[in-house]
Amino acid sequence: MKTDGTVGRTLAVLDLVAGFGRAVRFGELLPVSGLPKATLYRFLQTLTNQGMLAYDDERQSYMPGLRLVRLAHAAWAQSSLAPVAAPYLDALSRKTGQTLHLAQLDQGMVLYVDKRNAARPIEMFSHSGKVGPAFCTGVGKAMLAYLDPEPLEAAIARQSFHRFTKTTLTNAADLRAELVTIRARGFAWDNEEHEPGIRCIAAPILSASGRVLGALSITAGHGAEHEALETYAPLIVETADQIAKAAATWRFPEQIREETR
Repeated sequence: MKTDGTVGRTLAVLDLVAGFGRAVRFGELLPVSGLPKATLYRFLQTLTNQGMLAYDDERQSYMPGLRLVRLAHAAWAQSSLAPVAAPYLDALSRKTGQTLHLAQLDQGMVLYVDKRNAARPIEMFSHSGKVGPAFCTGVGKAMLAYLDPEPLEAAIARQSFHRFTKTTLTNAADLRAELVTIRARGFAWDNEEHEPGIRCIAAPILSASGRVLGALSITAGHGAEHEALETYAPLIVETADQIAKAAATWRFPEQIREETR
């Protein structure tokens, strides 16, 4: 668990509770928190008192609180590409009938911020609000390929390089080589690297200055859908460019932080 002072450790506990994806009891949190019992209890009490967590007396369990929900909605509206991109995702969904994902980078990881289901939905890992690896996903690699050297190295250092499938890239050198190819080509592939049977084509969403705003992907399952993916390359690149232009007046969170320093 992070040790960035009391605030950092408290937020880490909040992340831990949210990461369970369900109501969680104190006894489940304690062994994975790395904190003494009294410290964990104090942090949970603080988060509950502040409305960031809610406590269910009957089940004796913790879950994200309504204040956190309110903040999440505000963050989605102000810091997420989703509201800007929504009409373009809708149009692309109608044209392709495939599963679409909109994602942004969050500390070297992929944060899925919006999704459109296919005419025949595919069972897969990602959905809005889910965090996934960057090194083995189409949207992740599309964004990594266009980062400047310093943030790229920081992002690569955060990758686990866990082998999910037989086609997963498992080291930084192979990833860097593929990122060069992606940048030259203008779009990225996920060739069943994160989930067996799931293939994606993805394009970066870049500001006029080349800043990485996010990425957009089209996903297909087995069979003919795989073969059709490459035909979508011009369409997904065009849609990514349309989103980027629509986002021209949107203040990217990193830019806001720089301006307030």
